[in-house]
Amino acid sequence: TRISGLDDKIIFLYAKGQTTTEIVESIKELYDVDISSSLVSRVTDNILEDITAWQNRPLNSVYPIVYLDCIVVKIRQDKQIINKAIYLALGVNLNGKKELLGMWLSENEGAKFWLGVLTELQNRGVQDILIACVDG
Repeated sequence: TRISGLDDKIIFLYAKGQTTTEIVESIKELYDVDISSSLVSRVTDNILEDITAWQNRPLNSVYPIVYLDCIVVKIRQDKQIINKAIYLALGVNLNGKKELLGMWLSENEGAKFWLGVLTELQNRGVQDILIACVDG
């Protein structure tokens, strides 16, 4: 039997940038339980499938308002801290409910990348945006 909440803890550590080996060691330290690296891989592979499904889900055809913004964050990649741009599209649907339409990661912010974001939204079903709120 697995410890209650173990999958959530594995996903949390994975999201924090830990490697499979580091996650195995962290779980041992936290719970004094040995888990295999294959268990960690199965759990993280399952969440990656969910993320891919979310990223590719169909969207509504009309959004009265869409906010488009990019933030630059520091992330750990290959044991180095680097800057990455996270592009965000937040839509307000016809019921007035906010909906995160997507998140994209890039090396830096630029107009060419935004064109790709808008093209992807269109490919996922968006036909009309009445107001696009952008900065710059």
